[in-house]
Amino acid sequence: MELSQLQPDMERLNRGAMKLGVGLNPGQIEQFSIYYQELVDWNKRVNLTAITDYEEVQIKHFLDSLTVILALKPPPADFHLIDVGSGAGLPGIPLKILRPEIKLVLLEATAKKAAFLGHLKQRLGLDNVTIVVGRAEEVAHLGEYRERFEVVLSRAVAPLPTLIELTLPFCTIGGSFIAQKKGDVDREIERATKAISTLGGNLREVKRIDLEEFSDQRQLIIIDKISVTPHQYPRRPGVPAKRPLVSNEAVH
Repeated sequence: MELSQLQPDMERLNRGAMKLGVGLNPGQIEQFSIYYQELVDWNKRVNLTAITDYEEVQIKHFLDSLTVILALKPPPADFHLIDVGSGAGLPGIPLKILRPEIKLVLLEATAKKAAFLGHLKQRLGLDNVTIVVGRAEEVAHLGEYRERFEVVLSRAVAPLPTLIELTLPFCTIGGSFIAQKKGDVDREIERATKAISTLGGNLREVKRIDLEEFSDQRQLIIIDKISVTPHQYPRRPGVPAKRPLVSNEAVH
């Protein structure tokens, strides 16, 4: 029996996932369907997303999250991943649905959004998912999270120099930070050169996402962690955004 006969939902997501080489099984499609229902329901009370249309959520949230797999080096079977500024659980939870063996931490500063993530974890029956309520600037200094993750993700809307300071401290040496970005990123990467080197990173690749499902230009910026992050980073809450680490020639 074909998958479409078993579960007709999430058709656009499944078609896109197949183009990524990761077709979804009926159980995963059911999890994504539940995810959508819970997202829309909670969004009436908690500001989780401006995108609630069924077709748009499949592409702009779920499929977009799954594109991260294109940047993953073959990791250990049970690798640790942290999603910094997880919000509605994107991209961490879609990746967990796809790869259940991931040991996932969702870091979210807003308590109401973290409550949604806790509820979603239960509804989807996800194991090895930890929800941490706090600011990246503070949590990254805790021993149990600092330089503990093979993969660090962030879909947060912030300039790359700021994102790097908030994320690379979580990354173990040999691991990678993957940033999802839209549009022309050349200038943003240029501005981030100082932050990358200061925090112990090395730009590996800018990988363009070529799927017809996306009308805009999307890419994954992949930064490998090659040396220890100096202990003073990240700086206190708010400083990475107010005074990002940019080289002098990139300020203007």
